[in-house]
Amino acid sequence: MPRADAAAPSVGLASGRLAKPRIGLATRGSARPKIGLALAGGGPLGAIYEIGALCALEESVPGLDFNALDAYVGVSAGGFVAAGLANGLTPRQLCASFIENRGPRADIVQPTVFFQLAWGEFAQRLAGLPGQIAQAAWGYAVKGQSLLTSLECLGRALPTGLFTQAPLQAQLQRMFTQPGRSDDFRRLRHKLVIVATDLDSGESAPFGQPGWDHVPISQAVAASAALPGLFPPLAINGRWYVDGALKKTLHARVLLDIGLDLVLCLNPLVPFDATHAARHRVLGGAIKPIPHLVLGGLPVVLSQTFRSLIHSRLELGLSGYRISHPDTDILLFEPDHRDPELFLANSFDYSQRQQLAEHAYQSTRAHLRSQRSAIAATLAQHGLGLDDAALDDVQRRLLPKRRASRSATLRSTPASRAVQRLEEVLNDLQRALALQR
Repeated sequence: MPRADAAAPSVGLASGRLAKPRIGLATRGSARPKIGLALAGGGPLGAIYEIGALCALEESVPGLDFNALDAYVGVSAGGFVAAGLANGLTPRQLCASFIENRGPRADIVQPTVFFQLAWGEFAQRLAGLPGQIAQAAWGYAVKGQSLLTSLECLGRALPTGLFTQAPLQAQLQRMFTQPGRSDDFRRLRHKLVIVATDLDSGESAPFGQPGWDHVPISQAVAASAALPGLFPPLAINGRWYVDGALKKTLHARVLLDIGLDLVLCLNPLVPFDATHAARHRVLGGAIKPIPHLVLGGLPVVLSQTFRSLIHSRLELGLSGYRISHPDTDILLFEPDHRDPELFLANSFDYSQRQQLAEHAYQSTRAHLRSQRSAIAATLAQHGLGLDDAALDDVQRRLLPKRRASRSATLRSTPASRAVQRLEEVLNDLQRALALQR
């Protein structure tokens, strides 16, 4: 059995008051606590994880209405999910449209919206190629520049992205202009902020904040999800915008600065701890260990590097929040660092979305159980609690049960479930004891 402290937890308490929980507003019977939600990015995989986790949280925390929170902030894929919640789409409805591809036609998000080539970008860059070749030749032959220096100008002929955001933006516009919804930040019942990055200045662009709220929500989400290299920068009012995660991972300060009592944060991308992996990755029906990530080649190494960088920024930000906003409780939900399932999944692979969403749902439930005491103590300060019966129901699923593969059956035997439950209880006991110190 893995040690209880072998890896970073998937559900964390970022508040500075773990030892002595404060008496919250709800406990005193005064005004209703103000609660916000911050969602990080991570491509389609990030949205899949967040939807699965939100469904688990929704049914595990009675009274927590994800459509009636005081404020939402989203980055990249998290912006899509946050915009849906702020528009009244429940986590289960988002699961139906994004994961299962069922429900009202206007809400169904097909995989093709992410992977349509940016032919317009290609044509624009190609049109300028003859002039750039002539400029390179002139610099080399006439000005005496080195060959490498002369060829540098040809870099402007390379497309800034492979895929276009237009289909995604059009789909979001259809979703948010249905009756009872809005594509206008100013007409929403609850505050929504979608963060992108201004490419020319490197500054954050908080669409939805005063002065930024005239931009359509669908356009803001498309800009926030414009990951450089995959999607071209998006032009809005003469400025060019790219993925909001370039500046910060969560942008939770947007919520903290408006004086919330509790902020729930979801971060889909975490570095993988192969040294204490709780399970082994199933490949081709066989169970194989992952002793060293270098064996996965360049894609795995780059993935680990990218995840480590963004997660270090997240940890630094949370540490700062403890100091700058000591009266706000923060609950961070993210995958277990020992779990290879989400780490080895392609961030832009939409084909296994149902399997990954179910995994996110079940792993979130498992980790809520493993930190039951600490999470319940924090929620209680805000008039909320955990539904123990729902958490302990082993039959609960996000999606209808399908015929399991042999490898999945091996991982779900009564013995393996008993070992997992024992580990959850030990983890919960360890953290409960830490609260008493």
